[in-house]
Amino acid sequence: MFKNNITKNILLTLALLACGYVVAQLFNYSILSDDNNEHIGTEYMDKYNVYAIQIPNQLQFAEEEVPLDRWDVKESLDRELLVNTYWQSQTLLFLKRANRYFPIIEPILKKENVPDDFKYLALIESGLIPTVVSPAGAVGVWQFMAPTAKDYKLEVNKEIDERYNIEKSTYAACKYLKDSYEKFGSWSLVAASYNAGRSHILSQMKLQDAGNYYDLLLGEESARYMFRIVAAKLIMENPQNFGFKFRECDLYPNIPTRKLKIKTGIKDFALFAKENGVNYKLLKFFNPWLRKPYLTNKYKKEYEITLPAKGYINFAFSEYKTSQEKKN
Repeated sequence: MFKNNITKNILLTLALLACGYVVAQLFNYSILSDDNNEHIGTEYMDKYNVYAIQIPNQLQFAEEEVPLDRWDVKESLDRELLVNTYWQSQTLLFLKRANRYFPIIEPILKKENVPDDFKYLALIESGLIPTVVSPAGAVGVWQFMAPTAKDYKLEVNKEIDERYNIEKSTYAACKYLKDSYEKFGSWSLVAASYNAGRSHILSQMKLQDAGNYYDLLLGEESARYMFRIVAAKLIMENPQNFGFKFRECDLYPNIPTRKLKIKTGIKDFALFAKENGVNYKLLKFFNPWLRKPYLTNKYKKEYEITLPAKGYINFAFSEYKTSQEKKN
């Protein structure tokens, strides 16, 4: 028994020494001596670099020239390019979401004769998050306030809020943008007025005797707004030029969907979802405009509920790509 105790003590001592050695090595890796400062500083400077962004010589927004020969315009664009290039996580999320939602927005812009570049306005407004709500109460991808949404025939009440419906809100946004173009005759001023308000832009144009967006002195948010849109356009059209590297399978897929038309109320959306082969979470993901777990539909209106196409409820993007290739 005595010998056993000695053996146990020896083993325990060796184990403690081994642990101490490991901890010491880890400590040495995390906290280096002053002798290593010069080496670490040199290695850091060699491996970590931040580059200035090259500004293009020419640039258009909605087929209107951006006057990059002006130093104030060039510096404003430079700021937004730097912010979006080096806020890598946000811009990478923009690129991922755009792959899902631009295919919904682009055909509607084209159909409504609104320049394609306005999809970047939606991106800057909401980050392409369909359920986003601003502190001021603006809702959805296009960030409509409730009164404006109602003016443009979107239904907004306790049970239905079509500001969350990407397709319907995009049609409404197109009508709003075209109405603004009739007032301003310039897509740049239309974009600025989407942020600052039509009346404010008109009053500032009159006060400052200015005929275009680039001559206007505006508050910081409105002054940056157009340049944020244009910077997003530049980066997202050529992401590799700004250091963004990704595979197609890294992007969020535009999931095939099916439409269900309903003209009655629905007492329980959880039950309705199960009956149609999905769960409540997916039902709400594709239809965030349904604001309650039920629908009264007192006036028997016809609504279209969007669900993932059969066979596309759960799938990897690579599987979807393969299935598309087989169809072609």
